[in-house]
Amino acid sequence: MTTPQLFHCLRYTDADRGIDFLQAIGFTTAMVVRDPDDPALVAHAQLDWRDNGGIMLGSARDDDPHYGPGICNLVVANDEDVDSLCATALAHGATIVTEPNHAPHGGRNACVADFDGHWWNLDSYPGA
Repeated sequence: MTTPQLFHCLRYTDADRGIDFLQAIGFTTAMVVRDPDDPALVAHAQLDWRDNGGIMLGSARDDDPHYGPGICNLVVANDEDVDSLCATALAHGATIVTEPNHAPHGGRNACVADFDGHWWNLDSYPGA
């Protein structure tokens, strides 16, 4: 396994709920650091996606210039994984943006939005 070197960075209005959602769709938690002044807030968290990247996240704050919806792409092994991951995301509170479909460039894809409006593209990208 190589050390992951590409991470998306997201802010959540409810970081604990964001962590729960990401764990439900297959991320593993590497670390969670709480704000020492307000332990209800997540100062920094890292969740890994298999062995090739991940998400760094924290609680959104009023003075945070980096808060806004993100778009992340999760590449899975095969077409069936797209459908399965989409169903899991929906079961954990996501909403459908694009129903699972066969992409013109090959593979299968779908897109869901989590509770905070971050989009998750789910792809069995043939070039991966």
